[in-house]
Order: sequence, then structure tokens, then C-alpha cells
Amino acid sequence: MKLIKNICIAFFATTVTIPAFAENPLISGAFSADPSAHVFNGRMYVFPSHDIPAPPGSRNKKGFNMPDYHVYSSENLFDWTDHGVIVDQKTVPWVDGNSFSMWAPDCNYKNGKYYFYFPARQKADGRNAIGVAIADKPEGPYVPQEKPIPGVNGIDPCIFIDDDGTPYLTWQAQGNVLVVARLKDNMIELDSEVVTVNHNVPRNGLKEGPFMFKRNGKYYYSFPWCERQTECICYCMGDNPLGPFEYKGKIMEQNTDCWTNHHSVVEYKGQWYFFYHHNDYCREHDVNRSICAEYLTFNEDGTIQPIVPTQRGVGITPATNKIQIDRYSAIGDPNHVWVEYNRTEDPFAGWKTVFRNKDNYRRPIWIEYDRVDFGETDLSSAIVHVFARVGGSGVIEFHADAVDGELIARIPIEAKDEWQDASAAVLKQLKGVHNLFVTMPDGVLMHVDWVQFK
Repeated sequence: MKLIKNICIAFFATTVTIPAFAENPLISGAFSADPSAHVFNGRMYVFPSHDIPAPPGSRNKKGFNMPDYHVYSSENLFDWTDHGVIVDQKTVPWVDGNSFSMWAPDCNYKNGKYYFYFPARQKADGRNAIGVAIADKPEGPYVPQEKPIPGVNGIDPCIFIDDDGTPYLTWQAQGNVLVVARLKDNMIELDSEVVTVNHNVPRNGLKEGPFMFKRNGKYYYSFPWCERQTECICYCMGDNPLGPFEYKGKIMEQNTDCWTNHHSVVEYKGQWYFFYHHNDYCREHDVNRSICAEYLTFNEDGTIQPIVPTQRGVGITPATNKIQIDRYSAIGDPNHVWVEYNRTEDPFAGWKTVFRNKDNYRRPIWIEYDRVDFGETDLSSAIVHVFARVGGSGVIEFHADAVDGELIARIPIEAKDEWQDASAAVLKQLKGVHNLFVTMPDGVLMHVDWVQFK
């Protein structure tokens, strides 16, 4: 489904507090890309870049326009807090304040301070450089340094700190080359020669956005690579943060609609996560992107199992929340159930699930939303926010853990030419986490925005 160009432009606002939701995409109300995820003080923080539609006077009418950086955080990966703008192109002394070139950033902690690394176009010569802003807390406020890091020209920095406290900076240098160097303890100067990262992927194609992490004594060096039309995410493994690294394959295949991808990998509460971006909220423009997350799993030999992007993403959803079933885990026959925008003129209004029975379709029409927490307290009612035109009355059912699993609730739907909250009593009490299946066993055409238990 295409979006209208002028609709996206209406969302240009960089100083307004923006709501943050769960599932994929993680953030609603603003475009976000290039997520750098880190755990600080037992909480997940994500430092993305910020896409906006081209504002008046922009040099990049059809390209990326990135004026500043926000930071988001969450304790449960479901409820996200936007801490606001932490660095702006107009407040950094060395940055061209009208370049909209605040590309992919990163952040890390050392010596009691938080160091935020960001690339931008210099006002002096128009070349890309990498600067540092420093804060006492992960959410800021951050104070940009007067000058960028000497000898570091390029984009997409990643700051990796080894177990012994040694910091390393890796980035995409000029000429489409990925490089890494050791930093001094002050975190703002190089402390070694710049080393070109070896890998045995073909030399052709764009390579950018490196991210380095460590697990079980092995160093993982990962990066986007555009081998054809869109970027996949590849990775190497090695025994030293300066390399050499051995290429191991792809973590995520190419996107179907968004030509870029950019990622980070982090462990949180015993689970590994993979953060990336897509253009879910603006499918016509793959320069207006949104951050997403998936679970990441390792094989016994330390290699990474490939990841397939999902709408459901990560996290556990309370049954008492409005459950957005359009962010599904699995879906039935696409001729009879599919997802589309609630309002094409407002993509941030989210999606709805369309159930349609035609040609006397006899199989279950269903969609699955997994990891719903029913808690330990009995719930009395099930609710569905639904639109069914006159002549389209029917039934919506909730089942546990399978299409034909235990019936949780059966909700008759009265045909109205307006949205309604239809409800019915809970028939089966569940405790703990279950997968939820929503089906339409009877009816012609229904649009479902969300479901909820009370």
C-alpha cells in the first residue's frame, strides 16, 4: 500500500515529545533508524538516528534528512520512553547546521561517563567526520566536544569496550572501507594505527554500519552489505578486536522494500537481541525508516542463526493492554486475512487486520499473536475493537495456543457502519504466558484494530 508524500511531511517536528509503543516498529510517532542498543544500569537504551521528510530548504529533497538524535529506553522492551533530543546539528560547533547529515550513531560507558559518537558533515570543508558528546547519564544531557576526533573521517561509528576496559572505534572510512582503531583512555583520540578490517565477502558492493560485540571470548564484527539492490547484514568472527576476522555469513537477508539496513546486537536479562530498521511507517519512502527488534540465537559453535524479520518483534504483552494483532507472529491464508493501514493519510495511526470470507471458504480464518501474559488474576471479559458493515455481522473468537485450541471467548459482532467495542465473557481462565489466536468462524468482512482482556 502506497502512502501520499505530503502526509509524511506533516510529521516534521523535532522538539515534540513523541509516544513510544511496542512490537515492530518499536517507536511510533516519529521516524527512527540505525538503532544502537546498549544496556546501562539494568535498562535497555537505544540510540537511533532520526529521519524526517525533507523540510523546506533541504539539499536532500529525495534523500536522507537527519537533523538530530533522540535516545529511547525500556525496562520490559514493551513500554519505551523517549528522552528527547540529545544532540542537534545546530548546536555542535563543528557541524554544518543545515546539512541534515547526522548519520548512524553509537554510545558506550567508561570512566563514569557516557560517550556518544556521531558522524556529521563539517562546516569547514563539507567532509564527514565523527564527533563525541559526553554525559553523566545515558539519557543526557550531552555536551558535544568542540572538534571531531582527529584523523577519523567517515561515518557510522561503533564504540566497543573490551573486558579489560580498552576502547576501540570502528567506522566506515572514505572509499567504502571498514576500519578499526584503539582509542586512548580519554575516549576522544586514537591510540593506534587505523586497521582495515579484513573479510572474504566479494569486494564489490557497499559495506557500512559496522557493529562489534563480544561473546564467550570471541569478537563478532558485523556490518550491512549491499550485494544487489538492498542491504543484508553479514558478520565475521575473530580472536582480537583489531582482527583478523573470518567471514561467517549473513545474519539477516536483504529487505524487500527498504534498501538500507543498520543494526546492533545486545544481551539483556539472559537473552540476546538484534536491533535493525525498516520503512514500515512510510513504504513509499525508504529514507523514512523505523527501528525494530528480534530475538537472536547462537549455535553451539558460536555462529549465529539467521533472523527473519517479523511484525511481532520481541517482548511479552500484558493481556490487559490493547493487543495489536496486526503485529502478528503468524497469519492464515492471505486471500482471507491480511493487514493494512488504519488510515492511509496517517501511517502512525498503525494497522488493522482484515478478515474476509469469500467463496464459501471453509478453513479457519485466523491470525496469531504470541507471548501474551494473562497474569495470575481472573479476567472477566474479552473485547474487540471492530468494524463490520451492515450485512457483515458474524463472530470473532479467541483461542489459546492453536487455531483450534481452547476457546477463551466468543464475541458476536453486530453489523454497524462504524467502529465499535464488542465484548463477551471470558469462557476459559488462563494463567501466565500463552499464544493468542484470533479467528473469524462466522462472518463476511470484518476489520479488527485491537483486542483486549479485562
